[in-house]
Amino acid sequence: MSKSHFHVTAGLIWKDGRLLITRRPEGSHLAGYWEFPGGKHEQGESLEACLEREIREELGMEVKALKHVFQIDHDYETKSITLHLFQCSWLNGTPTPIGCDEIRWARPEELANFKLPPPDLQLLPLIQRLAKN
Repeated sequence: MSKSHFHVTAGLIWKDGRLLITRRPEGSHLAGYWEFPGGKHEQGESLEACLEREIREELGMEVKALKHVFQIDHDYETKSITLHLFQCSWLNGTPTPIGCDEIRWARPEELANFKLPPPDLQLLPLIQRLAKN
């Protein structure tokens, strides 16, 4: 039996040298884990449109997905994902935890202190390099 495969987007949203992270809600896959905001791609939409939609729905803010910076494949026990990471521009709105339990602004060097999903953990060296540029 083959696993379901999903494309998932995540955005790097910066403010004063910190990145926006969100805590997954109770009852969701990986509940309580912190992650970069984004979500599951729907058929017929671009990855950029997916990310912009998910952030609007989950945080009530508008962003523009500027640049696809990395993708990583990861297998979970019951499914597999391809995570697409984008640099984002914050257009307007105040991030509000609508579809997540909590939000935080974290410095890149603080991210390792949060309980992150395995694919997000693998992105930390890249994020450290991006933060230096």
